[in-house]
Amino acid sequence: MARPARDLLQAARQQITRDWWDYKRSRHNLFTSQIVLDEIAVGEREMARRRLEVIGGLPLVDLTPAAESLADRVLQSGLLPVNADADAAHIALATVHKLDILLTWNCRHIANAAIVGRLRRLMEAEGYILPEIYTPEELSGE
Repeated sequence: MARPARDLLQAARQQITRDWWDYKRSRHNLFTSQIVLDEIAVGEREMARRRLEVIGGLPLVDLTPAAESLADRVLQSGLLPVNADADAAHIALATVHKLDILLTWNCRHIANAAIVGRLRRLMEAEGYILPEIYTPEELSGE
């Protein structure tokens, strides 16, 4: 949760996300990670509390040595900038834990058509299958 954005695109994404959580989340077995919990705990205290409340109770995927190693490999590949370690970890966690879908609004480093194909090839070279990567907007149309 966040206060409504003044930017129309951001406000639309906020509404799509709220709608997805209200109407679509029950169609999926959801997981999260400590990295996500740390990210959403930042910012305005009341909004952070609400965000944490929304995903409270979701099972956590563990940051295993295999996931850490794969995240390092993603960064070493040059597909993401070296400062995108949390983004590499999101990708690695979803991949190592064999999740079907990685849901994100991060279109710069994760839900990015220019990167996904190369990520998929990297994961295959490492012996993994990259999950499908969608934004809430894309997954809302199921």
